[in-house]
Amino acid sequence: MQWTGYKVTGQHSGVVNIKSGSLLYDDKGFFSGGSFEMDMTTIKVLDLQGDMAGKLEGHLKSDDFFGSANHPTAKFVITKVVPRGKPGEYKIIGNLTIKSTTKEVKFDALLTEAAGGKIVATGDIKIDRSDFDVRYGSGSYFDGLGDKTIYDEFDLKVKLTAVR
Repeated sequence: MQWTGYKVTGQHSGVVNIKSGSLLYDDKGFFSGGSFEMDMTTIKVLDLQGDMAGKLEGHLKSDDFFGSANHPTAKFVITKVVPRGKPGEYKIIGNLTIKSTTKEVKFDALLTEAAGGKIVATGDIKIDRSDFDVRYGSGSYFDGLGDKTIYDEFDLKVKLTAVR
């Protein structure tokens, strides 16, 4: 899974591994739910190299951000699937849990069939980190940060591959 975080002076990007996931279908064969779990201990920075990448990875894993030592996983559970009118297009509503805080998140997703009976689900999720008590460098909570401000919203690009 790819992530991108934004700050006044630019952005950083990287990946986090999916630990597990599933897509569910009802008895008529329609997509009806699912979940995935992210391994927060695998946060990796891809836009920096060497010590700079390691320093940022360590900070993202620290209690200032995701606290992966105490909260090694984050989880998303689909609570509602709404067809968008075109085959494979859905609005997904579900509960995202980060650092023991659960909030409802909505996003659009696309499910396509691939060779070998595989289903590929993709979606772009915009997350407000402050909803999950990830406040370090947030202009919503701290004054006078200037160009050190880190924006509250970050993006996740999710891709799940499943066998039906």
